[in-house]
Amino acid sequence: MLIGVGLGPGDPELLTLKAVDILKNSDKVYVPGRLAKDLVAPYADAEILEFPMIRDIEVLNSLWKENADRVAEEARRGTVAFGLIGDPNFFSTFSHLKKVMRKHYPDVELATVPGISSITSFAARTDVAVESSFEVSDGSEIGHKIRLKATQPKSIVKQLETEGYKEFIFAEKLFSDKELIIRNKEEIPEKGNYFSIIYGKK
Repeated sequence: MLIGVGLGPGDPELLTLKAVDILKNSDKVYVPGRLAKDLVAPYADAEILEFPMIRDIEVLNSLWKENADRVAEEARRGTVAFGLIGDPNFFSTFSHLKKVMRKHYPDVELATVPGISSITSFAARTDVAVESSFEVSDGSEIGHKIRLKATQPKSIVKQLETEGYKEFIFAEKLFSDKELIIRNKEEIPEKGNYFSIIYGKK
């Protein structure tokens, strides 16, 4: 099994209890750089996997495949953690690694543990209270949308379809004992609640 573990923005005290537990109990821990290695050091002796910031797609694909080969061998035998700064599902190295793993090693189980992202870190450090809708962008075309407080999820899906969104996930009360996740659009309910979320992808 391969688990992407969010290490937060860089403060050792901002690692979650779950992240620490996984780092301590994994058979192997990888990280993408020195800062992540230093954060992991109190809990595991991590190995750095090189992910250079280059644009040559052929070289990148070759490096991604080499790293996936190394990780897959360990992940088939036990639990492997990949610790990274921020959150593993927001503009992260792990998202790229996950794609390659799913393509070449679909038998390896994948999971992620959230970490404090750059978005919420920014809000905390700059004393910015986000109280209405906002946009997060890295300059690329917008291809995803998340609607919070989705009290009328079916209606929201219909509206998002008019905007070009084609794939949807309904989620409610995440990480609680009443968690609900629905990936089939036809099964998304008419009513949700304050803790309901609709995710759309173009």
